Amino acid sequence: MKLDLLYEIDAPKPWDKPHPYGQREAEQRAYGEAIEQIKLGDSLGFNTIWAVEHHFREGRSHCPAPETLLGALSQITEQIRLGFGVTLTPFGFTPPQRIAEKVASVDILSNGRVEWGTGRSTPMEQAAFHVDREQSRSDWAEAIKIVVGMWSEEYFEYESERFSFPRRMVTPKPVQDPHPPAWMAATSGSSAAVAGENGLGLLSFSIMQPLETLAKVIREYREAGKTATPLTQVSTNKVAAYTLVHCADTMADAEADGIWESVAWWYQNLAQFTLEWELPHLSKEEQDATFPLMKPLIDGIIPVEHFHEADMLVVGDPERCYQKMKHYADLGVDQLICYVQFGHNSHESVMKTIELLGKEVLPELEGYQANIASS
Repeated sequence: MKLDLLYEIDAPKPWDKPHPYGQREAEQRAYGEAIEQIKLGDSLGFNTIWAVEHHFREGRSHCPAPETLLGALSQITEQIRLGFGVTLTPFGFTPPQRIAEKVASVDILSNGRVEWGTGRSTPMEQAAFHVDREQSRSDWAEAIKIVVGMWSEEYFEYESERFSFPRRMVTPKPVQDPHPPAWMAATSGSSAAVAGENGLGLLSFSIMQPLETLAKVIREYREAGKTATPLTQVSTNKVAAYTLVHCADTMADAEADGIWESVAWWYQNLAQFTLEWELPHLSKEEQDATFPLMKPLIDGIIPVEHFHEADMLVVGDPERCYQKMKHYADLGVDQLICYVQFGHNSHESVMKTIELLGKEVLPELEGYQANIASS
């Protein structure tokens, strides 16, 4: 199992100064620190850095233009792959021709190091971009086919009920032949099966769900992949899952870093966002099932100890982090995406996390033979 990094560019409140100065300073600091952290990860052998595309997220995910961040990273890194995690793909967010252009441009600048993640986003973002939620799944699939066509054909034209494009040469073409590996973000077994049956890599997570649920999602993905009809010209049979990660010399040092406060902030922020922007769009049954799980988190009652003991997050000294990460490898995770810059974690503690993982945990994982059959 390889180790990746995930960056949403968190800029949590309270900011040091009133708006807009506090926000500006927090964002500028977060971007600068992220670049330094990712450069360190590159030098230590991390596999991929995934940069999100999210819009209008307060405190979390101040990263609406991953192509800009990845373009900058292409010039100051050497080995680490550069992942769009993800491009928001349904019509309305970004026209397919713009996705083709920006992803290919980063592939050129990085000499063929791009991983192309795709996704549909949430009702909050969809509404702001006037994306048709009911059509978003079919639009997502159609847009992927269009992007691949623009990469593979010298001149491309297209006509359907949902999208029209006149004959044009779409430039540039990616370095990777025929194109960068393609992935799909999925949180449930049914959506993971969609990724599998379309020959796309699976981007998933262990947030707010036991690892047994993640194991079930992976099984459904693998089963669907057995009879895949690839949506693109590259079949990507891999699972990448992300979770919160923090490593220190000792557990006491991790706690002194304020890790549990950062974990609690992250979960509370997620719950508040879900209640405000997601639940109103769910059915009554879905709301009733979800709210009891969210209410304690919204109130700041975070079962951190349970999440920790159940390996739903990875916190500890290098040995404990290694033992937790082996659990993910045994589930069939090919790439564990480490979300390290979150909450109020200091830049120094994040740099320490990356250093310890790179020097002490990665070498051990490289020699570990996963016991996938027993998961």
